[in-house]
Amino acid sequence: MLLVGFMATRTGRWVRILAGTGMMVGGLASGSPKGAALALAGLGSLVSGAMDVCVTAALFGHSIRGADIRRRLGIKDEEPLISRPPPRPSARAIMYLH
Repeated sequence: MLLVGFMATRTGRWVRILAGTGMMVGGLASGSPKGAALALAGLGSLVSGAMDVCVTAALFGHSIRGADIRRRLGIKDEEPLISRPPPRPSARAIMYLH
């Protein structure tokens, strides 16, 4: 349960994306059939992290959707994977700041 909960968090998703990227780079750099298989596995990890899907959660009886896992485990719903910058103040607000 702890592993599934972590993988559904924003940090867990970033870990899967970075690990998948590393697996892809290392596998493709080796130039062997085993490296190609490693790169394919890395692509699966990268895509699942980016799409908020946790395939291993199905082994523990959870949904594979990250939002459903967080809701079921009582984890606070988090911000998107990449936070947006705050909105720019309007011209009227800037005028009042000076």
